[in-house]
Amino acid sequence: MSIVDKAREKPAVIVVMGVASSGKTSLGERLAERLGWPFRDADSFHPPENVAKMAGGTPLNDDDRKPWLAAIAAWIDDLRAKGEHGIVTCSALKKAYRDVIVGGRPDVRLVYLKGSRELIGRRMAARQHHFMPPALLDSQFAALEEPGADENPLVVSVEDSKDAIVQDVVERLGL
Repeated sequence: MSIVDKAREKPAVIVVMGVASSGKTSLGERLAERLGWPFRDADSFHPPENVAKMAGGTPLNDDDRKPWLAAIAAWIDDLRAKGEHGIVTCSALKKAYRDVIVGGRPDVRLVYLKGSRELIGRRMAARQHHFMPPALLDSQFAALEEPGADENPLVVSVEDSKDAIVQDVVERLGL
């Protein structure tokens, strides 16, 4: 079976990506509930040093992200090795990050939550009890390398209702 044919099959794992406050966790949780798949938020993979750095208003650098991305990739590979399904959220802002967690895994699908800086900024300002302060949103958009066609992303607008987004993803991925 070719990589193209494999990518058309139902995914083993869905990676929901986008900048902070794009709705990754909400979508991931709702998809997991709808599909009966386990869910992990990438924030839970961060080592304590990364959380403290972000809480202090300092953006992470690529070296900070290496153990985080490796932990996410290990979780994905564990699910795949067991023949199980799962959903994980991850900002996955750069292609190099996506190459670590999705690359070479045709049964892992990328769902990109796309929205304007203005809309996502309003959402972030309304959030409570999250370690990512609104001041870091600009760094998120500056770092964002939108996924290209070679990554076979499912691009979803964050402007729709949460229920509509879930339905759209389920239908478009054939789930």
